[in-house]
Amino acid sequence: MRVALVHDWLNQIGGAEAVLETLVETFPGAPVYTSIYARDRMPAHYRNWKIHTTWLDTMPFIHRYHQLYLPLYPLAFDGLNLSGYDVVISNKSGFCHGVITGTSTAHLCYCLTPTRYVWAYEEYIAREELPGPARRLLRPLIAVLRIWDRIAADRVDAFIAISREVAYRIRKFYRRPSIILHPPVDVERFQPASRTEDYFLIVSRLIPYKRIDLAIEAFNRLKLPLVIVGDGRDRKRLERMAGPTIRFLGRIPAEQLPDLYARCRAFVFPGAEDFGIAPVEAMAAGRPVIAFAAGGALDTVIEGITGVFFREPVPESLAEAVRRFEDIRFDPSVIRRHAEQFDKRIFQEKIERMAEQAWEAVRQHQDVERVLLERWAVALS
Repeated sequence: MRVALVHDWLNQIGGAEAVLETLVETFPGAPVYTSIYARDRMPAHYRNWKIHTTWLDTMPFIHRYHQLYLPLYPLAFDGLNLSGYDVVISNKSGFCHGVITGTSTAHLCYCLTPTRYVWAYEEYIAREELPGPARRLLRPLIAVLRIWDRIAADRVDAFIAISREVAYRIRKFYRRPSIILHPPVDVERFQPASRTEDYFLIVSRLIPYKRIDLAIEAFNRLKLPLVIVGDGRDRKRLERMAGPTIRFLGRIPAEQLPDLYARCRAFVFPGAEDFGIAPVEAMAAGRPVIAFAAGGALDTVIEGITGVFFREPVPESLAEAVRRFEDIRFDPSVIRRHAEQFDKRIFQEKIERMAEQAWEAVRQHQDVERVLLERWAVALS
C-alpha cells in the first residue's frame, strides 16, 4: 500500500505537527507533501523524512510570514497530483485537502478543523486584532476562498474529525458526514504521583482566544495558587492582571511537564478548543480537569468523574466550578484509565485500519465514505 501524507505547511510546531509526526511513525517511508518547509525552524529529525514542497517554498520571506501568501495556497495544492499513490491522508486545517487524486487513490482527510479563517472569518480577525481597513479588503478574498474550499472538500473520499465539534463543522460547511478519531496523545509519558501540592495548573500558549485572562480573574478572586506554563504575545497583559497567588513559568523543558501535571490539584482549561491535548495529558497523570463546557473538552472530560465543567465564559462561573471541585473526591486511577483511550497507539491502529479499508474499497470500486461509515462509528448523521 503506497501511502502519501499531505500537510499544510512546515514552519512552526503545534498540535497539527504532533499529529503529522504520529502519521509518519505509523506509515514509515511515506513521503510528506507540503506547501513550504523551513528546515531551520523545524525539529532536526524532520530532515530524515521524504519532504516534497510546492513552488510556494521559493517565495521571499514565506517561511516567517506565510500568512501573507494566503491567496496562493489553493493554487499550490491544486498543482499537486498524487494519483500515483494508493492512499493519500491529508492532515488539514488549511488547504492541503485540495490535492488532486485519481480514481484508483483513496483520499482520507484527517480534519483538524475546516479552514478557520475562511469559515469563521469575523471571529478569527477579532481574535487576531486585525485593523478595520484590512478586514474590509480581505472580505472579497475570503468569499472566493470559501468557494474553493467547499469545492476542494468534494475531492476527499472520507472525512475523519478530531472531535464532535469538528464533525459538526464538517457537516455544516462541507455537507459531509465524518468519523471521529481523537488526536494521538502520548499517554505513557505521564503517570500519577504519590502526592499532590497546593497549586492549580494551566499549560497553554498565551494568546487571547485561550482565555487565560478569565482564569486569572477567577483565581484572583478565589486567592488560590495558579501556575501558568507557556508564553505568547498576551503574556505581558496577563502578568499585569495577575495577583500574588499566580505564577508564570514561561516555556519550560518538555521533561519537566509530567511532574508538574502529576502534582497539581487540578488542571484548568478555560478556552474552547477543537480538541485540547493538554487536558488529556493532565488526566493521564491522574489529575482532574476544570474545563469550559465547549469544544473538545466535551469529548474528553466526564463531569464528576474526571473533572468539572463551567458553563459560562465568565470568571464567576469558573470560580463556582473550582468551589464545586473542592467538594468532590476524584480517583487518580479512574482518571488515568479514562485517559488511556486517547493513547497514541490506539490512534495508530485505527488510522492504519481505516487506510487499509479505504484502499480495499477503491480496489473493489466501492464508495470509500460509505464503507468506512458502515465500519466505524458515525460522528453525526
